[in-house]
Amino acid sequence: MDERERYEQGLKIRRAVLGDAHVDKSLQGKNVFNAEFQDLLTRYAWGEIWARPGLPQQTRSLLTLSMLVALNRGDEFRLHLRAALRNGVTRDVIKEVLLQTAVYCGVPAANTAFHLAGEVFRELDAEL
Repeated sequence: MDERERYEQGLKIRRAVLGDAHVDKSLQGKNVFNAEFQDLLTRYAWGEIWARPGLPQQTRSLLTLSMLVALNRGDEFRLHLRAALRNGVTRDVIKEVLLQTAVYCGVPAANTAFHLAGEVFRELDAEL
């Protein structure tokens, strides 16, 4: 697979996981400064790693959420929480993952994640 094919595959997966609206907004924000980063992100995060057959997308979502809790990356956590739900991960499974992070990442990190998840769930419920 050449780099162009990897980009196209990555873009397809990125759209499926994050949604067209988010991806369109990210790509519309491309400029001279960040275009190469957007390309790298699409080719390697999405076209190389998320495209691998070794793990189901739901598992990748749960791993990503856990790592984002550990790294205290709230904005990315919110984004990938929505992505996990798009991938079919249930709120109950997300709750279990966040409880697990309390033990391995620390109660303050899990507390923040529970607060952020609550905000996202309220936003999604309001959209219905």
